[in-house]
Amino acid sequence: MDKRSIFAAVVAAALLVLAAPAAATADVGAGTVRVVDRDVDYTPDKPKEPSLAGSRVDVVCLRDAPWITFEVTLTDPDRQSTGDRAVLVISDGTHEVSLPLGTLASGRVAGSVLWPGAAVSGGVGTGWPGWVYEGGQWRETAGNFAWTRGDVRAWIRVDPELAVPLAYPPATSGCAAPTGSIQGRLAATGTSGDILLPLVLAGAGAAAVGLVVVLSVRRRHRV
Repeated sequence: MDKRSIFAAVVAAALLVLAAPAAATADVGAGTVRVVDRDVDYTPDKPKEPSLAGSRVDVVCLRDAPWITFEVTLTDPDRQSTGDRAVLVISDGTHEVSLPLGTLASGRVAGSVLWPGAAVSGGVGTGWPGWVYEGGQWRETAGNFAWTRGDVRAWIRVDPELAVPLAYPPATSGCAAPTGSIQGRLAATGTSGDILLPLVLAGAGAAAVGLVVVLSVRRRHRV
């Protein structure tokens, strides 16, 4: 083969390489070959967003005290969450309160907290939202988180957030509200002591009148 033929072959080979739509490189090592196509855009997998799915809150009454029980579960396979402290946020659109629930361990935390405005002593309820003890009597007030007994929204916040249903429990035998009397308890119906007292007096008066009538009738029969 003469020099012209060799030169023509080299030029043809160079043109083929330049005209190729994609160039490839091979990495050889440990008996493996990896081919990388430089004309293909590489798009990494999108990380999965963290989720609080399955987390929940409930309201229970224990010895006249309203408690919020909770179970928070964070699913974060790609470690996208930037927080590890769970908080329960309650709002009526005007007011807002945040209740710390604790620090997540292995993506989970569970427990219970008192309803805002509630208090206990020796495990027994001694304070309730919207009530204040003054002058030996319980009185309703617009303070002490009274708004939490109305229509509220709630959500668990870690990173991300999750809306959860929540409402103040109705009066029951296990979750009584305070009374106007010094004894500090209401019946399960929620009737105040100021209303109960006249009813008791009226009942006692009616019983006394009935007793007088019965005795009078008996005396007439004897005569």
